[in-house]
This record gives sequence, C-alpha cells and structure tokens, in this order.
Amino acid sequence: MKKAAPTPQPARGPIDHEVRDQIVTAATEHFSRYGYEKTTVSDLAKAVGFSKAYIYKFFESKQAIGEMICANCLREIEAEVMAAIAETDQPSEKLRRMFKGFTEATLRLLFRDRKLYEIAASAATERWAAVVAYEERVQALLKEILQEGRQSGDFERKTPLDETAAAIYLVMRPYFNPLLLQHSFDYTDAAPGQLSGLVLRSLSP
Repeated sequence: MKKAAPTPQPARGPIDHEVRDQIVTAATEHFSRYGYEKTTVSDLAKAVGFSKAYIYKFFESKQAIGEMICANCLREIEAEVMAAIAETDQPSEKLRRMFKGFTEATLRLLFRDRKLYEIAASAATERWAAVVAYEERVQALLKEILQEGRQSGDFERKTPLDETAAAIYLVMRPYFNPLLLQHSFDYTDAAPGQLSGLVLRSLSP
C-alpha cells in the first residue's frame, strides 16, 4: 500500500516494550479464558504479577489494552492478505484475492476464539481507533488495486475512482467486519468468489 493511516497508539508511559508486551500477552490469555467484558484491570494485574497502578503507567484503561490486542489481530489479517496479493501482478486477480483473503483471515483469526471475538465486537461497535485506521487501510488498498487496473486497461475509467471504491467497499464490508460477518457464516464459502466476480464484471471497460 502506498498510503497507510497511522497506527493507533493506545499505550502510554515508559518506553519499555518488554513489559508492555508482557501485559498484552497476559491480557490476551486472560480475555481468551474469561472474556473481555468480565475482565477488569485488577484481574489483569493479578495475572501478570504487577500492581494495578503499574499497569496504568503503560495503558490508560482496559480498552487501551484491548485496542492493542485488536490492532495486532488486524495487522495479522492484513499481512496475510497482502502476502496473497503480492503473488500476482494482475489487478483482477488481486481484487479476487482481496475479497477471499479478508473473509478467510477474519473468520479464522477473530472467530476461532469467541472470547477474543468480544474484543473485536466491542472495537467495531465503539469504533475504536484501531478499527477506523484498519478500515482506512483496506480502502486505500482497494483504491490502489483499482488504480492499477485502470492504468493497465483492465478496469473502466468513466466512474470517479472514489465512487467506485466506495461502492466496492460496501460490497466487501459484510465479509470482513466482525459484527456483520457473524450473520454471514452460511455464505462465506461461496460469497467472496461470487461477489468479486460480479464486481469485476461491473469494472469491465
């Protein structure tokens, strides 16, 4: 991607990455076992062996910890999709892989553990900065692929790029947004291929 939104910085305090990572790791395990909503900062402090006050030196709230976990998960999804896209030079194939990759990676990463899904659901519902930045990066990637297709002559050029990108994003959104994807389980096998095929036909010059 040529342009990416800045990564949210929910952490604060001392620049001690080892301690911060230790807190995030412990929080991830704790959330997986007990759930995000039921876990307090005091619970995390006991789990990691630090005082509650010490954790607050690194994170201003439980949400800040959850946001870093969420950001890590979203980066993992992106990395998987980007790796798939990098294997082809054809814009049409990139778009197909984008549809399929985001759907499969989101299903696997965010739905393999219902407790961790709670974090993703809270993030999407409350529009955490990590989610907003993620969606902006997805849209930037989509525009980049569309621009490549227009330059190569594979995609039509009459419709304004922003309008085309916005429409395709709305088609994709139910399959990578965790709140919407949970209602589409019955269609996740076929939908990415069918929808990307429909979109590509509409992009024909």
